[in-house]
Amino acid sequence: MTTERTMTVPAGALTAATAGSRSDQSGMRGFEVDFLPADFRVGQMRRITSAHLRLWDLTALCDTATLAVSELVTNALRHGQGNPVGLRVTSSDDELRIEVTDGNPTPARLREAGESAENGRGLLLIAALAKEWGVSTDGSMTWCSLAIPEGRS
Repeated sequence: MTTERTMTVPAGALTAATAGSRSDQSGMRGFEVDFLPADFRVGQMRRITSAHLRLWDLTALCDTATLAVSELVTNALRHGQGNPVGLRVTSSDDELRIEVTDGNPTPARLREAGESAENGRGLLLIAALAKEWGVSTDGSMTWCSLAIPEGRS
């Protein structure tokens, strides 16, 4: 079950309850996809994100943003306890924000991964790539923001 909703909302109206693909005169735009957890969704969410970034003339962020989406969605699949997952990507004039919800109240946290560990580095990558990152107060949403480059594409 993947749902992608499209709607236009006024500037400043982006809230947790607002869903869909949106664009307004102030340069704010975004999309939201809700889906049941499955490993194939990681690649699907990368492709959806990449398509929107090309549409928004933000191809310069494609590699970084799709890597961030991969890591955050993978974390949600691994630690979300089977809850539905939500991906929201919004863009303003100066930043791209990626949010992933998984319904698990245990907040994501940076871990030390040993040299031979096969996982545990996702949030370290996010911290290195992102302008900033964090977790919602209820622990169920992890987000990061990427700076929009001056030349855009």
